[in-house]
Amino acid sequence: MVLGPRRTQLLNRTGAASLMALFWIMPSLAGAEEFEIAEVVVTGTAQPYLQHGIVSATKTATALIDTPQAVQVVTRDQIEDQAMQGVSDAVRYMPGVGMAQGEGHRNAPIMRGVSSTANFFVDGLRDDVEYFRDLYNVERVEALSGPNALVFGRGGGGGVINRVTRQADGTVGAELTLTGGSWNQRRATADLKSAISPNLALRVTGLSETADSFRDGVTSERLGVNPTLLAKWGDHTSVRLSYEHFTYEMVTDRGIPSLSGRPIATAPSTFFGSPSLSPTDMTLNVGELVFDHQRGAARLHSTTRVGAYDKAYQNLFPSAVTSDGLSVSLSAYANATTRENLLHQTDLTWEGSAGGMMHTLLAGIELGQQVTDNRRTTGYFSAIGPNVSSLTVPVRQPTVTPALTFRLGSTDADNHGVAQTAAVYLQDQIALSAHWTAVLGLRHDQFEMRLRNNRNGSVISTEDRLWSPRAGLIYKPQPNLSLYASYSQSYLPRAGDQLAGLTLANSALAPEAFRNQEIGIKWDLKPNLALTIATYRLDRTNVAVASPADPTQLILVDGQSSSGLELGLNGTLRPGWTVAGGYAYQMGEITQTQSATAKAGARLAQLPKHSLSLWNRVEVTPRLGLGLGLLHRSAQFTSTDNSVTLPGYSRVDGAVYWRVSPNLKAQLNIENLFDIGYFASAHNNNNITPGSPRAVKLTLSAAL
Repeated sequence: MVLGPRRTQLLNRTGAASLMALFWIMPSLAGAEEFEIAEVVVTGTAQPYLQHGIVSATKTATALIDTPQAVQVVTRDQIEDQAMQGVSDAVRYMPGVGMAQGEGHRNAPIMRGVSSTANFFVDGLRDDVEYFRDLYNVERVEALSGPNALVFGRGGGGGVINRVTRQADGTVGAELTLTGGSWNQRRATADLKSAISPNLALRVTGLSETADSFRDGVTSERLGVNPTLLAKWGDHTSVRLSYEHFTYEMVTDRGIPSLSGRPIATAPSTFFGSPSLSPTDMTLNVGELVFDHQRGAARLHSTTRVGAYDKAYQNLFPSAVTSDGLSVSLSAYANATTRENLLHQTDLTWEGSAGGMMHTLLAGIELGQQVTDNRRTTGYFSAIGPNVSSLTVPVRQPTVTPALTFRLGSTDADNHGVAQTAAVYLQDQIALSAHWTAVLGLRHDQFEMRLRNNRNGSVISTEDRLWSPRAGLIYKPQPNLSLYASYSQSYLPRAGDQLAGLTLANSALAPEAFRNQEIGIKWDLKPNLALTIATYRLDRTNVAVASPADPTQLILVDGQSSSGLELGLNGTLRPGWTVAGGYAYQMGEITQTQSATAKAGARLAQLPKHSLSLWNRVEVTPRLGLGLGLLHRSAQFTSTDNSVTLPGYSRVDGAVYWRVSPNLKAQLNIENLFDIGYFASAHNNNNITPGSPRAVKLTLSAAL
């Protein structure tokens, strides 16, 4: 193990103690009076793999068939059936959504050709720190494609991923799930629910996990606990409190390099660099208060979230391979980031008739402050020389543990930043007639950023005033079929996804802009089966590039364009046969030359032209079920220089489900059933992640 002994002991002891304590406490609460609370919104579904409505797309409880936007949802049923454990698992079955390597230490989704590490939300609020997100406390995962700043604010150029967490709801029960799998995986999760009184409910979800990997020396340990408390006053007012503590240690794994335009030929287990010199340590503590009040046709919903994030990682990783294929260069750096978030949203909605039409009117405000400290240091190979930052090793023996010294290099960042957001927004969902509905909205953001360079004391400040419109038109010739057209946009200020991109050179430039035009069809073929089709064009403008006339100056160009078709199918084909999947055809290119490695006409990085996913679950008998899934990705480029190609692949997964008794379930999941060799993702030309060989997970779930 390369993880520190202190953290290892803490995880083992705290994880076991937490789970044991929860199981002692919760049964005593389970006998309390039945909990009763007025229903505020209806967003759930009783259909496997099918979600009929969500709140996050419009900030109102809206059926997906009435939402003028492509939305993909992975439900809790699908999460459990496929033994999904992280966000990367969930997006595999979302058409048009990919996941880059993220340098081996973070989730990095790619949506409609736009890559970002910050387009994550939890229950509709921003969750933009770079880390790996687990699903132990998640009810469902939503991918909302296309920019939509009216709802989510800055960023989200290609779309956002929203996790809906498991909340106290007054039901009573407990479930313990144990998973053991390939490469010494040991995972335990708990979901414990209680009705303490008619006015008070409690729910606690927990996680403890340790695992190795098919990659040499790669290990991980995770611990999480998330209690939520729900209280009501009268029939129309409720308050929810929640807190999450989540921490992990793992190895930063940046994969393998390339040679002659393809991933280098080596065993998928080969680690280039040093596992022991590449640790990641992440801890978050997040508290939330939600107030909800209904009065007649009006509803007030207010959320305040306070979060503290502490992440540190370092890595020794591969760079270029020599032309003869015999040697590879290694480099190293370390990074430490802390962030403190204070976020608040208040939404007021009203439903009623005005001007002879029905309206669902939304008015809201968002306030936020994010304080970030970021420090990067370069790794120097001190045994060779005090200023040597590159080490050449044989390709046949690339796993090494040299002497390394980390210190600030000439270009390393050491920053303190404060970002402040104040926004107001207004939206109206208008029933124009029995068949036509319009969604119109406008948001104004005042975004201020102050960045201090701790190395020289200089301070850069900017202020952006952003107007973000949204418009959609829906035609429903019949209740189960809708056709829509929409336009939306969002902006990304010069501070960037991680609020550290501000410089003197770009501080006066207008923010990047993302504009999306989309038409689509949503068809409920049956009450428990939905088909969606969307076609789009997404343009990214105001990209800053060096001026051809004066390379010291930056100019703005229309940087990239992508278009495509996304098709999704979710629900029950016939009794006992449930499906989830989709297909995406995507094209994207650089529209104006931005650098020597991003020239006009180049294909966008990690954007396969064709991607297909289809998961099936068939009930053979009331106690026995079988699962079969197919994933296909066509070839794609690792970067915009289009010099290295990731080959296309098709992977088959399988599962067997057995209901041992009314309260005990067992399932066996097999990923990569036929043990094919493939490459799953990349960060650049020389950081490529091999796909996992055949992997097995055995899961037991007990309802207590």
